[in-house]
Amino acid sequence: MQGKIEVTYTVICDKDTYKEITIKELVSNEKIVKLLKSEFARGLRNLETSDNGEGKIILQTEKALHTFVVEKQDFADLVELAEEDARLNKHLKKGCQAVEIIDFTTID
Repeated sequence: MQGKIEVTYTVICDKDTYKEITIKELVSNEKIVKLLKSEFARGLRNLETSDNGEGKIILQTEKALHTFVVEKQDFADLVELAEEDARLNKHLKKGCQAVEIIDFTTID
């Protein structure tokens, strides 16, 4: 196998956050409904909120993406090579001890 692979990864930290909130949960919260009405329906009365689908809002930690290039023959070691790249570039800090491979593409 000749050629190269471009690998994109992110660093996983202990305090990373991921939360999914459905629209149904949002419109059932009185504080959110009051805020929506004051922002988008100022001065209108007798309004009702409802959910007409399974829309979701995702709250998650913003992650920086890092890339590096390796030979195709190193495919089996991508995670180890990503960890090594993160250590060399000082992306791994206290509380951030792992990497997640996001994508990899072949380069001819």
